[in-house]
Amino acid sequence: MTPAGKFLVLDGIDGAGKSSQVKPLVGWLESHGCTVTTCRDPGSTPAGDAIRAILLDRHEIHLAPASEMLLYMAARAQLVADVIRPALARGEWVVSDRYLLANIVYQGHAGGLDPDVIRRVGAVATGGLAPDCVLLLDIDCATAARRLDRPLDKLESRGDEFRGRLRAGYLAEAARDPEHIAVIDAAAEPDIVAGRLRDALAARFPEIR
Repeated sequence: MTPAGKFLVLDGIDGAGKSSQVKPLVGWLESHGCTVTTCRDPGSTPAGDAIRAILLDRHEIHLAPASEMLLYMAARAQLVADVIRPALARGEWVVSDRYLLANIVYQGHAGGLDPDVIRRVGAVATGGLAPDCVLLLDIDCATAARRLDRPLDKLESRGDEFRGRLRAGYLAEAARDPEHIAVIDAAAEPDIVAGRLRDALAARFPEIR
């Protein structure tokens, strides 16, 4: 029997290695008979990709935290409508590189906005669609910074203090909702981290053990 679709999110501070874990995770899910759709937030739609460029690549455009948060929400609303809900309706598994939790942490815990306000705006933008599981890749800030050996986007360029607030925010949110947020030690080699992700999902979803 094909496992019923679930909505999974990979998240964590920049440098935690989440993006590199998408492909092996998808391969493992497919080996268990799952049909998988992948996406990134913001992005994966024409509108989302255009908004992503403003948010991350246009260094000359300064955005207030509220403006930044609302642009993410606009991209996410389109992503949910065009990609995530249709895939779930087809019975597919969805693996997203970031989702609403990133807003709550980046613009909330680290950026100064009220996380609960972001949650309420997020409920409107997503129509209440929440992940079945967020896989939070946790890593110390110094190691994460060393891994960012490429040109940095606007958020990645905000420095060590901002990165520290991000990590603290993510861990606070994980403590707030351990039922849906699984904290994964991401400081090890990629193959080991991939195994930890698989173990966390197998513990939550017996149909893919």
